[in-house]
Amino acid sequence: MMKIAIGSDHAGYELKKTVRAWLEEHGHEVNDMGPYSDESVDYPDYAHKVARAVADGSCDQGVLLCGSGVGVSISANKISGIRAALAFNPEIASLARQHNNANVICFPARFTDAETIRQSLDNWFSADFEGGRHERRVNKIEP
Repeated sequence: MMKIAIGSDHAGYELKKTVRAWLEEHGHEVNDMGPYSDESVDYPDYAHKVARAVADGSCDQGVLLCGSGVGVSISANKISGIRAALAFNPEIASLARQHNNANVICFPARFTDAETIRQSLDNWFSADFEGGRHERRVNKIEP
């Protein structure tokens, strides 16, 4: 199994706890980067922690949640080597891995539910990067 960094903001805190438990039940080692309550926080702080853990290799993949999923995905993508994808259903999660080789997956806590996230993570973890024409495109992401 993998070592997964997970983080959220206050809007994603409750779902993060559920996702963390599911990841652990499935044998993953989870590094919870916070927050540890639903007190208001700034999402970039936690997105950067998760992204840095993936970028430096201390974690294999990252999972982020915020209200819309957009803020954490934008923030994570500021870290060199990160390809964070906003996933709102299982099909998008698969494509994020297959076509974009995403290494951080982001969820909109206010617009999804735990079961959709579980199915999306199942798809994301089981999908493989297809390479080929997609590899050429992924290689163009970082200058």
